[in-house]
Amino acid sequence: MKSIKAIFLTSALLTVIALVLSGLPVGAATPAAQGESAARGTGESATADTASKTGQVPLNASHAAREEKALQDARRQQLAEKEAALAAKELELKKLSAKLEAQLKGLEESRKRIDAVLKAQSDAQKKKLDENTLKIIKLVKAMKSQQAGSIIDALQEDLALSLLGRLDTKALAKLAPFINQPRLVKWISANLRGPQ
Repeated sequence: MKSIKAIFLTSALLTVIALVLSGLPVGAATPAAQGESAARGTGESATADTASKTGQVPLNASHAAREEKALQDARRQQLAEKEAALAAKELELKKLSAKLEAQLKGLEESRKRIDAVLKAQSDAQKKKLDENTLKIIKLVKAMKSQQAGSIIDALQEDLALSLLGRLDTKALAKLAPFINQPRLVKWISANLRGPQ
């Protein structure tokens, strides 16, 4: 008798699970299943009484399926919210990246303009210095050798050596006897060694 009850319970449970999975409500069982249910009649109530006495709650497949669906819906909702938050952050990062690129481009253009201005100033200063140096060289060449030698001796050593380096050989030959000899020797030594 117990095995018949177990078979009926198992078949009823399988029918309920099949109905839940197919989407039909549990009350829409087939007439055959309803007949089996009526034939069992007191067997089910006895089983329910036994389950309540042992502390077990009978499994309601429909309720479990609804809970599972609710959990899946909640997970989907959480995933959708996280995706929306990620999309918003990604959009914000793209905006910040574009803003930084624009600023970087502006800074690069500013640097190029500053470099151009500094180069122009440097070129202008160099040109002015070259013009002044040429004037001094012409002046030294136009002076008497003794006067030019005493002026070169009075200059700071690095300026005097620079001026001597710009004079042509003919002018140096006229000035050499009137220039401080250690300074002239230093200039000659530096030219023989080459640039360092």
